[in-house]
Amino acid sequence: MAENFDVVVIGGGYAGVMAANRLTQRGDVTVTLINPRATFVHRIRLHQLVGGSDSAVVDYREVLADGVRLVVDTVDRIDAAGRRVALASGGSIAYDYLVYAVGSGSADPRVPGAAEFAYPIGTFEEAERLRPVLGTAAASAAVTVVGAGPTGIETAAELAEQGRAVTLVCGGVLGPYLHPRGRRSVARRLAGLGVTVLDGPGTKVTAVTRDAVQLSDGREVPSAVTIWTAGFGVPDLAVRSGLATDALGRLLTDETLTSVDDVRIIAAGDSAAPSDLPLRMSCQAAMPMGARAADTVLSRIAGEQPETLNQAFGAQCISLGRADGIFQFANRADVAVWFNIDGRLGAKLKETVCTGVVKHLAGEAQKPGGYRLHRISGGPGRAQRLEARRAEAPATAGRAA
Repeated sequence: MAENFDVVVIGGGYAGVMAANRLTQRGDVTVTLINPRATFVHRIRLHQLVGGSDSAVVDYREVLADGVRLVVDTVDRIDAAGRRVALASGGSIAYDYLVYAVGSGSADPRVPGAAEFAYPIGTFEEAERLRPVLGTAAASAAVTVVGAGPTGIETAAELAEQGRAVTLVCGGVLGPYLHPRGRRSVARRLAGLGVTVLDGPGTKVTAVTRDAVQLSDGREVPSAVTIWTAGFGVPDLAVRSGLATDALGRLLTDETLTSVDDVRIIAAGDSAAPSDLPLRMSCQAAMPMGARAADTVLSRIAGEQPETLNQAFGAQCISLGRADGIFQFANRADVAVWFNIDGRLGAKLKETVCTGVVKHLAGEAQKPGGYRLHRISGGPGRAQRLEARRAEAPATAGRAA
């Protein structure tokens, strides 16, 4: 009798769905996707959920291959030795290979009062919790958005476009990823929407109260609703399961995305730390990593050597309300360059990306193996960073001795 391989994918986000779909290429592979929600969360639209212009969810029937078994549950622990995952609802599921794609969420703010009085929006449930709060707040109520990465910028613009009085507290530079030219474009658009941008030294948040945000330079910013978008964290499943992780809790892997502890466990997306040199947390990284993780599993099943990670980046796109946006181009090493497209065309490009993500997942569901973007070379940049890391390690060890 021909051998069958059971592959369990933990996490039904961009990386997990891509991996699960791609694994259905082989008829002797049974794929189970475990996810705590019954619907796919289109996470790059969560700011639209907060603003009320999109639901930020997609039915799994639109993006998940028919051959994938969906289990709506949460994994409590991975038993690597026994090759089983324990479920929160009771029972367990066995696997031959495991794809760890648990994604990311809001980071612990570690700022006095933030956990009690601020509203994070890193997950669907958090964004949903904020909706009624904004709904009952007066239209003139002061809204403060903490964090000036893409999520903070998009949320501030989305709410200001609706006439809200929004202050964006950067804690440093506005849009750290952006090229200075792109940053000026974003600043102009936010100013046009009436957003008060507090950036530069002294703008780190030191405390949050029920009706204000306190800054490191002593200023106090009135705030009826405080939205927290500063930083991301990852679930602690790998830590609880005794697997090696980086300082943030991402699963440590080699360059084939294979766990440094177990050849049967492969990671992808925001929760993976290949060579302790993780990629930028984004769907732009997650989907190709999901495809790469699936290819690693399929290579191991076939008795072949998996290919290594060499991922290309091209841009970062940010919506600035429904009618404006910016498409910030970058080199293959993911460093922003001078060229960007903003205005209405920038908004259209951002929307094209959002719809394109779902199309990529749906396309892989319909034709497993058809996705090819993870094969575009990222150039020598990552290899050079890895080499520099290796060269640095002996020197560090020598100083420690």
